[in-house]
Amino acid sequence: MAAVSLRLGDLVWGKLGRYPPWPGKIVNPPKDLKKPRGKKCFFVKFFGTEDHAWIKVEQLKPYHAHKEEMIKINKGKRFQQAVDAVEEFLRRAKGKDQTSSHSSADDKNRRNSSEERSRPNSGDEKRKLSLSEGKVKKNMGEGKKRVSSGSSERGSKSPLKRAQEQSPRKRGRPPKDEKDLTIPESSTVKGMMAGPMAAFKWQPTVSEPVKDADPHFHHFLLSQTEKPAVCYQAITKKLKICEEETGSTSIQAADSTAVNGSITPTDKKIGFLGLGLMGSGIVSNLLKMGHTVTVWNRTAEKEGARLGRTPAEVVSTCDITFACVSDPKAAKDVLGPSGVLQGIRPGKCYVDMSTVDADTVTELAQVIVSRGGRFLEAPVSGNQQLSNDGMLVILAAGDRGLYEDCSSCFQAMGKTSFFLGEVGNAAKMMLIVNMVQGSFMATIAEGLTLAQVTGQSQQTLLDILNQGQLASIFLDQKCQNILQGNFKPDFYLKYIQKDLRLAIALGDAVNHPTPMAAAANEVYKRAKALDQSDNDMSAVYRAYIH
Repeated sequence: MAAVSLRLGDLVWGKLGRYPPWPGKIVNPPKDLKKPRGKKCFFVKFFGTEDHAWIKVEQLKPYHAHKEEMIKINKGKRFQQAVDAVEEFLRRAKGKDQTSSHSSADDKNRRNSSEERSRPNSGDEKRKLSLSEGKVKKNMGEGKKRVSSGSSERGSKSPLKRAQEQSPRKRGRPPKDEKDLTIPESSTVKGMMAGPMAAFKWQPTVSEPVKDADPHFHHFLLSQTEKPAVCYQAITKKLKICEEETGSTSIQAADSTAVNGSITPTDKKIGFLGLGLMGSGIVSNLLKMGHTVTVWNRTAEKEGARLGRTPAEVVSTCDITFACVSDPKAAKDVLGPSGVLQGIRPGKCYVDMSTVDADTVTELAQVIVSRGGRFLEAPVSGNQQLSNDGMLVILAAGDRGLYEDCSSCFQAMGKTSFFLGEVGNAAKMMLIVNMVQGSFMATIAEGLTLAQVTGQSQQTLLDILNQGQLASIFLDQKCQNILQGNFKPDFYLKYIQKDLRLAIALGDAVNHPTPMAAAANEVYKRAKALDQSDNDMSAVYRAYIH
């Protein structure tokens, strides 16, 4: 995009990374969010989401001048909802303008009426007229102020901002930080604001509460703050747990009306097996979108909360049961004694979200279908933070009808989903994705340690990488983990090593070389030998320094 002359309050199209241009508004950044060094950029809040980011000026275009062009090249539902939100914002702003114009017209009519009643015939009458005109001018001035505050294009002001302007301020004291939070949402967009944010949250104005992020569209932020992980204990504090007659644990959203406006939750009963790093966040987002979920976890005690009875009870009482467990053995074990197969009967649906090999998932599909059930594999690409934020990528394969039936669930837990055809395809694709990610993580760790032993600054290396083509949230977060010595798990090291091992086996099965993955796998195996299995995958760094 070509550089343009822009200023605070302008409506724009912002382009960030691989995402399509998105409508937004230039606003004041939070005072604790530093502006990136280097090229000129503006802080943009995007419509249809609660996302916001620093955008380089050359990646911005004026909204109105390029509206038709952008609408032609972007056809997605969420994009259209964002454009609708802009139009709603403009309509409301125009309504304020008209209200202010009517006020000014009324003032003018009163002035004309006053002039006719007060024709100046003497000096006293002239003085009276002068006083009357002074009052009218004062009223007109107030009318103009109202027009200014209702402007749709520039300088829109929140109630908080107007209050700050009206309050006295000592000479020489810098103005307090003023956040422009006046973007209104249509009823559809208001409903989209659900799911925890990955980073900074807008502070509320006088009349506007904090809203959560849209779980279906995400602009990577250039500055982030740490957000505590969602655990099941936290879920149970916010949600009421009720015992079904069957004895299994059923969870409902405490406020059953808190349904995402862009999602109509399925009326089917949902079950979920497995509440690990990924499962807890997935269940939380299913609940927020209005689904009723019955849960079970194969570990009797999970983060202080007792969870459920048996997988068989969950499957028998639910229409669609999801499972998200650690590895192929766990995926098979959950079908065993008191397991899934005891609850499967014709019409019951089973969706396995575990990252396993194609042979395992094919075996699962066969036994489920043999009992009259329907099967879908749906492994997810992401980590604990993305799971909490409802930003996972779902790779599905198998029963296409079941994939459609899971639509509202997938929208709640992820930003996008792919249907890849027959059973086994999703498992293969997932292993390839994690193979690339695991190999990249090992390379990052290798580069940081090489910088250290050659006397180079690791922080400077990160700064350089963040300004180049490799810049990404993944790169920045994992490097920060290493620099801070913080290896709290977001994606267990033992699981990425498992995925590398399975990906190498996949290559062997088709006689395709995977030398990079094989080398990375050896580094992770060394890290496991150093007791790093239950740390984050970034702890592979420790394999290079021992």
